[in-house]
Amino acid sequence: MQERHDAPLAPLTTFRLGGPAARLITATTDDEVIAAVREADAAGTPLLLIGGGSNLVIGDKGFPGTALVIATKGFALTGTRLELAAGEVWTDAVARTVTAGLAGIECLAGIPGSAGATPIQNVGAYGQEVSSTITEVIAYDRRTHETVTIPNADCAFSYRHSRFKADPDRHVVLRVRFELEDAGGLSAPVKYAETARALGVEPGDRVPLAAARETVLKLRSGKGMVLDPEDHDTWSAGSFFTNPILTDAEFAEFHARVRARLGDDAEPPAYPAGEGHTKTSAAWLIDKAGFGKGYGTGPARISGKHTLALTNRGGATTEDLLELAREVVAGVREAFGVTLVNEPVTVGVSL
Repeated sequence: MQERHDAPLAPLTTFRLGGPAARLITATTDDEVIAAVREADAAGTPLLLIGGGSNLVIGDKGFPGTALVIATKGFALTGTRLELAAGEVWTDAVARTVTAGLAGIECLAGIPGSAGATPIQNVGAYGQEVSSTITEVIAYDRRTHETVTIPNADCAFSYRHSRFKADPDRHVVLRVRFELEDAGGLSAPVKYAETARALGVEPGDRVPLAAARETVLKLRSGKGMVLDPEDHDTWSAGSFFTNPILTDAEFAEFHARVRARLGDDAEPPAYPAGEGHTKTSAAWLIDKAGFGKGYGTGPARISGKHTLALTNRGGATTEDLLELAREVVAGVREAFGVTLVNEPVTVGVSL
């Protein structure tokens, strides 16, 4: 294991924000990960787990405990079964499954971060979620001090959520297992309307795997959602807010406020989200509340390519970012009565 003290954390995040860690450890094997976690827990030291850093907002004061970078490697493909070490770069793993001719995660191409983070957030985009293909999660249980195998049914997956996110201090993900599909080089059925349009097919159709991946990468790139060190629109955590899920009563009230603000013909985006619930679009809410692409005058601004991404234009502080986020949350709440919830994990700060 590598160990450093008073180590900068900003370079380890896609926002490039945050103060230093009192202690920074980089672990390259599961045993090293477990040993570092056990040591911190035994000493009562605060512990911050870092994978790809694409879902972290770290305060300007940094982290007073041990930051553990999980840099484990492992890509094992047996037939249609895939096992990934937590530290594997997710977008690289997706590319390798497409090359292998296996479907199931091809529309999750270009998502920054590590494989170990995918079950925590139930990562999803363009009609796919990892919960559809994950079979098991191998994790270290900090409560029982054992390595456990958690089947999909016990992961409590829901929209951008899981048991791991609900109880973040209990499990440390070590490995993730997936069951993919051999569809003769074709993708899973295309579910997302935007992807289908870009591919020139109907929802439900299958397309060559490479075409699905390349199309998603192009769509994401156009929204600043593919990492590029030269493009400040990608100095972000991707989608900063989750899409709100409203009860029928909440949606009716929201709908009335939309029409009062935008006119009687205005119709907000609405998607089924289980019995008695409707999902709407955070990006739409932000835009219609007056926060368009590129909004802001300081070093933290809304992306010039997508209203759902808050970005560091260079020289920003975490507090600059949070001030912008709070302004957006307050503006959307005032306009539509809906409170946006941040998707990235905050460390030492809150909205």
